Amino acid sequence: MQLTAELIKKSLSRVQDPDIKRDLVSLGMIQDIHIEGKKASFKVVLTTPACPLKEVIKNNCIEALEEDFGNDWEWEIHMTAQVTTVRDAAPILPDVKNIVAIASGKGGVGKSTTSVNLAVALAQLGAKVGLIDADISGPSVPTMFNVEGEQPAVKKVGEKNVIIPITQYGVKMMSIGFLTPTDSAVVWRGPMASSALRQFISDVEWGELDYLLIDLPPGTSDIHLTMVQTVPVTGAVIVTTPQKVALADANKGLSMFRQPQINVPVLGVVENMAYFTPEELPENKYYLFGKEGGRKLAEKYQVPFLGEIPIIQSIRESGDTGYPAVLKNGLTKEAYMQLAEEVARQIAIRNASVEKTEIVEIKA
Repeated sequence: MQLTAELIKKSLSRVQDPDIKRDLVSLGMIQDIHIEGKKASFKVVLTTPACPLKEVIKNNCIEALEEDFGNDWEWEIHMTAQVTTVRDAAPILPDVKNIVAIASGKGGVGKSTTSVNLAVALAQLGAKVGLIDADISGPSVPTMFNVEGEQPAVKKVGEKNVIIPITQYGVKMMSIGFLTPTDSAVVWRGPMASSALRQFISDVEWGELDYLLIDLPPGTSDIHLTMVQTVPVTGAVIVTTPQKVALADANKGLSMFRQPQINVPVLGVVENMAYFTPEELPENKYYLFGKEGGRKLAEKYQVPFLGEIPIIQSIRESGDTGYPAVLKNGLTKEAYMQLAEEVARQIAIRNASVEKTEIVEIKA
């Protein structure tokens, strides 16, 4: 049999992406097929560098090819990744593939800690990541990245002044904390805070990014509306603790994104402070704030449950010292890396199955 690229594609058209439930060929994931002698090579372009099913897909490809062409051929498969997007030709942030809101119904659930570690974890997995600290009244990102006191540079692009974001641990970031004295309170009315968020989105040189995370303030406020009125948001991640009072507020935060006039896909729920595990007893779990509240919230709204993050002293210490917990080996690194993989996976599924989000127009 004369092996051709078309025959290889026909064979691989029986192999599905396990998440998206479509074959690799129709998804455009099979590229650069080369045949030389009894050796054939090609690329499988995954939808995210964080794909946890990489080996499964590779093995399924080999199995299909050997079934059709026997064992006489040598198959060289290069697994690469290109993060997907539905933001083609976007007028604002045209080089940003996905914009992800990180939200919670109330303060104190560890939303910023989750945002910071998720951003760093995605960068560790090979993605280009940015982070906007949209909590204008209580910015914490500069402290958590150990860049307190730093000020972003400004350059002139045509007639416009453009802000250069601070970069740390592979993440580009912007926060009002870089522009105001550390000990000063930011006492602004809603329109001023909203104006600052718009500036962080449109006047910062973000460049090419796979994911731009927006760490939102607690509740459902002007900032949230400004975000969805300024850019089409790929999806939202809801952070809660298992505690009943936190879940009640997380309900409101989640339902806000599902309102018809906003209609932002919810990528899933993260349960933070899910259980306490002493460093010296890593197998022990103590459910201080209740059990599986976040999972039940996800089930109620039929959205993915993205994972559990434990309470460990090192997470608090990492936030204080400005060295994110995901950069340290151990249980916390595993938890945040698994969270990053799951968020990236849900974004890829969302981009393959849901139409692009539109900018919200809310009439007074």
